[in-house]
Amino acid sequence: MGRSQELSDSKRGPVIGGHLGNKSIRDISWLLNIPRSTVSGIVTKWKQLGTTATQPPSGRPRHMTGRGQRKLKRTVRRSHQLSAESIAKDLQTWCGLQMSPTTVRRELHGMGFHGRAAASKPSITKCNAKRRMPWCKARCHWTLEHGDMFSEGANYSSLSGNPMDLSGFGGCQENGTCLTALCQV
Repeated sequence: MGRSQELSDSKRGPVIGGHLGNKSIRDISWLLNIPRSTVSGIVTKWKQLGTTATQPPSGRPRHMTGRGQRKLKRTVRRSHQLSAESIAKDLQTWCGLQMSPTTVRRELHGMGFHGRAAASKPSITKCNAKRRMPWCKARCHWTLEHGDMFSEGANYSSLSGNPMDLSGFGGCQENGTCLTALCQV
């Protein structure tokens, strides 16, 4: 069930008048066609505060408007590598919002953006993928005793013939041509 509209002052006055006239909450509710919980809330507020006027909400108002949040989201989606300091300066010049980098980080975290470094992924060419498969299949049952082959000081150039390839999988030359027959597509 959705929330209803707030009662106007012209409807709150008769509620308090009925209460002062010793009417029950149920009778006031029935006469004015207002829910009992609403009548009870108005009477309670009047007893505690002496007024039925709407009170200001508790807590500090939000610093960032919806417009600023949309700008922040667009800025981060456009360039993921911007620092919080540079984003704060950008928001200050664009929206006029004076905001600290900590607030920017908090807002981004609330939007689902998290500052994490991407995992390093090797560039695997088709040629290297073809050479890796037989190498891995030949060594899939190895134990830790076989691992000393790759310990410090091992001669990696004897594994693949390419001294630049430390993995032992072999590799193509930097210009894209491959010298091995395995890589011929």
